[in-house]
Amino acid sequence: MANNGRRSVKAKKGPTIGTGGHGRKALEGKGPTPKAEDRPYHKAHKNKQLAERSAAKRPGAARSAGARSGPKGRATEEVVTGRNSVVEALRAGIPAKALHVAIRIEMDDRVKESLKLAAERGIPLMETGKPELDRMTDDAIHQGLVLQIPPYEYQDAYELAEETLESWKKGHVANAPLFVALDGITDPRNLGAIIRSVSAFSGHGVIVPERRSVGVTASAWKTSAGAAVRVPVARAANLNNTLKAFKNMGIYVLGLDGDGDVSLPDLSLAKEPVCIVVGSEGKGLSRLVRENCDQIVSIPIDSAMESLNASMAVGISLYEISRQRAAK
Repeated sequence: MANNGRRSVKAKKGPTIGTGGHGRKALEGKGPTPKAEDRPYHKAHKNKQLAERSAAKRPGAARSAGARSGPKGRATEEVVTGRNSVVEALRAGIPAKALHVAIRIEMDDRVKESLKLAAERGIPLMETGKPELDRMTDDAIHQGLVLQIPPYEYQDAYELAEETLESWKKGHVANAPLFVALDGITDPRNLGAIIRSVSAFSGHGVIVPERRSVGVTASAWKTSAGAAVRVPVARAANLNNTLKAFKNMGIYVLGLDGDGDVSLPDLSLAKEPVCIVVGSEGKGLSRLVRENCDQIVSIPIDSAMESLNASMAVGISLYEISRQRAAK
């Protein structure tokens, strides 16, 4: 073939104009690696599917699982674990949402009694696998028994005081209103014991602050020996403001402290509407709470004893108030 006298020119090696970026998409990748549980071929994905199917078989399990899991998967819902604790909680009449029993649990007298008490009270029985029980209890020792406790329904402190005062004025309540407020108490056993004393001496309620204070937990229920069913526990958004409101309503606020203005036997306000305020065993009453008290009352004790436990101090004070109110 004629080439018209021209030589053929070979293509020059190297990149040519217009080729840049042709392979850019191939180099972009597919994004971050999915979690193990989201990869269909991974073992974790299969375990997740099994857990979801298992939860779907139990009514309410999927809903309660979300309530139980905290930001790091830690248990946040109240549960009682272990055979001794569960059977004691059921004997005490602690409210319960469900009794979870391990699959193929080894029966003993405690398990049998727990099942019997739960059935008598109409508490749902859930047969639950060990992995789920471990998750519910944050890997605590549960011995195959877990009692699920519903959240406590607190009353409003101001409304409780107002309703009690109204009932007293109408003659529906025999004794003048008697409340106990907690200032910095963080031990649920102290709260439970205080609730028990309030019930024993015809008190009308316990006031707990919303912050930096214990709430009605499973441990508090247990220590109260069922008294938490009879004695309302109310929450105060701000304890100092609540005490000021009580004073405006005609309720005398009495703080318990070793260095008091008045000795308990000399208390003259026992027959009036009263709110006793108790502080923590170590710190006592906070400064602002102390300033908002009408009187600071001390309990005479042996000089060798530094202080009384908070619940013990409340019990002694309630007894003395009850004794004075009964005296004609």
